[in-house]
Amino acid sequence: MASNGSEAGSGPVIGLTTYTELARFGVWEVDAAVLHRSYVDCVVRAGGIPMLLPPVGAGYAERLAAIDGLVLVGGADVDPARYDQPPHAGTVTRPERDEFEFGLLEHALAATVPVLGVCRGMEVLNVALGGTLIQHLPETTGSSAHQPAVATFGSSTITLAEGSRAAGILGAETSCRCYHHQAVDRLGAGLRAVGWAADGTVEAVELPGEPFVLGVQWHPEQDQDDLRLFAALVAAARAFRSGGKS
Repeated sequence: MASNGSEAGSGPVIGLTTYTELARFGVWEVDAAVLHRSYVDCVVRAGGIPMLLPPVGAGYAERLAAIDGLVLVGGADVDPARYDQPPHAGTVTRPERDEFEFGLLEHALAATVPVLGVCRGMEVLNVALGGTLIQHLPETTGSSAHQPAVATFGSSTITLAEGSRAAGILGAETSCRCYHHQAVDRLGAGLRAVGWAADGTVEAVELPGEPFVLGVQWHPEQDQDDLRLFAALVAAARAFRSGGKS
């Protein structure tokens, strides 16, 4: 088992991918590795120890050796070239971040590190396994309900498949906050769709048989009164750590 610096009985270390964006803080306006604090708070409140993973460089195996679980967080769109489509006018990409997260996810799946994909993170999981995306949902659904306005989260009720890992965590139905204009089109190899919005949009996917690989299209970090997904990841990460990792 690789050492991650955590002591027996302490919470498992949860890696959180971050953004590289122009940011302002103090007297500075510079490129920075940033993340909404709500992700960090949810991991801590669920019993984990957060570790931020900036999207620069490689060293995937070394980074994974330091963590017990991984959250692929929300953010910009996946480059549609990765699923052989031209970009929609509304698609906004971050190629450097794609390079890092696809590499990290490949190694995480090979090492059976527990993975939770949030919004973009679910899309990364789907595309990494050979799936495709709907690039602009309003053109498919006729509605902007999933992303009602800039920097404004929508509300949605998700129906979850009986017997799925997601339903085991959240029940047959869950309410959530959402902010996405893209969604799963063709599922990646091995993935199972296990959650749907009322308009039929796929809102949750998982890899059956894996220790813990779950993607949700909504933003669970926006409801800190409901830590069930983060708590489930932390529990899986604790089991992964205690079971030994390569």
